[in-house]
Amino acid sequence: MDLTQFIRTIPDYPKPGIMFRDVTTLMGHPQAFRRAVDELVQSFAGLKIDKVAGIEARGFILGGACAHQLSCGFVPLRKKGKLPYNAISQSYELEYGTDELEMHEDAVSKGERVLLVDDLIATGGTAEAGIKLLEKGGAKVEAAVFLVDLPELGGAKKIEDLGVPTVSLMAFDGH
Repeated sequence: MDLTQFIRTIPDYPKPGIMFRDVTTLMGHPQAFRRAVDELVQSFAGLKIDKVAGIEARGFILGGACAHQLSCGFVPLRKKGKLPYNAISQSYELEYGTDELEMHEDAVSKGERVLLVDDLIATGGTAEAGIKLLEKGGAKVEAAVFLVDLPELGGAKKIEDLGVPTVSLMAFDGH
């Protein structure tokens, strides 16, 4: 099954020149969604993964499914101000300004092995913040997995340069 056929491309969204890769069409197709989740976790099935961390918002959907497949816990990495309990945060750069990811201070324990999940990696800023946040909490990020990579933007290389292996199921040219 060619999973790329289930990704809708929307030109000039959210601004001119951007080719938005919409993964919700893949998530809405039962066989494609199942296949994608199976492929995301395949390399980790025999390993001891304690938690899956998903980045808001589509990373929650994929991460929850991956945690289920791996029989482990799930950690939501949220935008600033969305968590009800004491949180720790990590800032990251955006094209214009900065933002922050947060997680509950007790979401991970020292030495826990975590798989980071998100729908797409572009420049890698959000994934890098997620890794640093999880490490700040004491976890060891074993790998970062994504449905889509936009290799021209260099995000996967940035994550691998941090010592975290990356897996992407498909790549698209452009951004």
